[in-house]
Amino acid sequence: MTQFNIKSIMNNSTSSCTENLQFSGKSRLLQMVVLLLMSVFFSAQKKADLIIHNAKIYTVNSNFNVAQSMAINNGKIVAIGKTSDILKKYQSKNIQNLEGKIVFPGFIDAHCHFTGYATDKWKCELWGTKSWDEVISRMTEYSKNAPMEWLYGRSWDQNDWPVKEFPDKEKLDELFPNRPVYLKRIDGHAAIANQKALDIAGINLHTKINGGEIEQKNGKLTGILIDNAMTLVEKHLPQISDDMAINYFAELQKECFSYGLTSLHDCGITEHTLSLLEKSQAQNVLKMKVFALLEDNPDYYEKWTKKGRYTNGNITIGGFKVYSDGALGSRGACLIHDYSDKKGWRGFLLSDQEHFRTLAKKLKNSNLQICTHAIGDSANRTILKIYGEVLGGKNDRRWRIEHAQVVDKNDFGLFGKYSVIPSVQPTHATSDMYWAEERLGKERLKYSYAYEDLLKQNGWLPLGTDFPVEEISPFKTFLAAVARKDARNFPANGFQKENALTREQAIRGMTIWAAKAAFQENEIGSLEVGKSADFIILNQDLMTIPETEILNTRVLETFSNGKKVY
Repeated sequence: MTQFNIKSIMNNSTSSCTENLQFSGKSRLLQMVVLLLMSVFFSAQKKADLIIHNAKIYTVNSNFNVAQSMAINNGKIVAIGKTSDILKKYQSKNIQNLEGKIVFPGFIDAHCHFTGYATDKWKCELWGTKSWDEVISRMTEYSKNAPMEWLYGRSWDQNDWPVKEFPDKEKLDELFPNRPVYLKRIDGHAAIANQKALDIAGINLHTKINGGEIEQKNGKLTGILIDNAMTLVEKHLPQISDDMAINYFAELQKECFSYGLTSLHDCGITEHTLSLLEKSQAQNVLKMKVFALLEDNPDYYEKWTKKGRYTNGNITIGGFKVYSDGALGSRGACLIHDYSDKKGWRGFLLSDQEHFRTLAKKLKNSNLQICTHAIGDSANRTILKIYGEVLGGKNDRRWRIEHAQVVDKNDFGLFGKYSVIPSVQPTHATSDMYWAEERLGKERLKYSYAYEDLLKQNGWLPLGTDFPVEEISPFKTFLAAVARKDARNFPANGFQKENALTREQAIRGMTIWAAKAAFQENEIGSLEVGKSADFIILNQDLMTIPETEILNTRVLETFSNGKKVY
């Protein structure tokens, strides 16, 4: 990109002009007048730390205007508009000619697990495995140099295997009789543990737990643990050091910046994790803007409802993340009627309804949000009604339901009636579309992953990925939202295309609407005067390229607070 200093250009022009004027004594006076005018011109110009121009800038303001140039000072946008206007009013030592390249606001992931994913980096990655045998093979290789005694893996999905059933622990017991093994499913709502791990956790055939399932077959434990049953093992997992965690934050942050993310909503963190984020920020390691939701911990309620919303630099605590049910893939989602592929089974709530009602009442008198994971139609109905009881009607509390995957056709109106914000992840639709009908049947599937229907309820819809459940890429989010297709360009006509979003809606969902979901729309999410200069430069225009080219989009540069971070 071309960089130049407008002052030097003007100086050169002045020099050339004055040389021509020196042919007579009278011109001396004219030369002085020109120099005086130039001095006035420069003194009238305002200084900026950075000016970009000759660009196609999608401001994502209320009119979705497109600009050519932007002036940035002290990390904020001070002017945006036509190149001629900006260069006339501002001067800078750092001016970039983008030569027509595309600029968007920095992307915001409205639902992910940044710190959880980062601190899981010591695990064996099982994403993309095509069979249980491949899982076993990866774990065997990983065990040779595993950093802990525990062998920990994550992100297997039996729905990607030829035999779409949960595995059992027999092979793990045979290979690792003396080392505990714990392998978490891709959605984080089911896991398989070997006998050594079960023994450490004290799990046997008689163990029971509310909101969870310990699977048995033929009078034996299979090792499969669903939802709350997982906590029995997870409390025994080794914890990495704080310094290692901060190093992993930096590693994952770099990857996020490479995809154009400048802000994210980290769903369900502990107070200790908050302290690590603040320590990382103090060390100038963490530059990502993190809006975090605290985990559902009764020890936090009294303290944080009194303390309220909290901000320290780029880190904000805005509320609580609560789980009402599990996931559809592991049949832990709570449904109104039986699973189509498991008669007599409807999933379950992870806590009784009074738990959610009590927390909602506590938060009603604070400025904190409550953001509740709800996948099944029964879970969504339960949480919508509890929110409605407490909120009473239209409001601007922006309480959220995370995922809102399966919603009964009679319940969509409750989102609008009580101003409840559905926070959705488009790639869930394109990941689940291969098997969701087996779980739900055709009729319920019509009202699942219904993003356009959900958008209509309040007129806006924040989008995220839920990484590491899905990949970090916002471009896959965009493709799934507008084309309802996955990376394989499947299906050809799009999955339930009637619920696709327009390109403008998808971009808003990944920027300004995601910011609004955290009460940050006056600070970030669009490129407007007074807002943080968080923006990205792309190699092609997401608003005009063919659908088949969307995943070929690359981030050339990422800026946060006016500073290049990628």
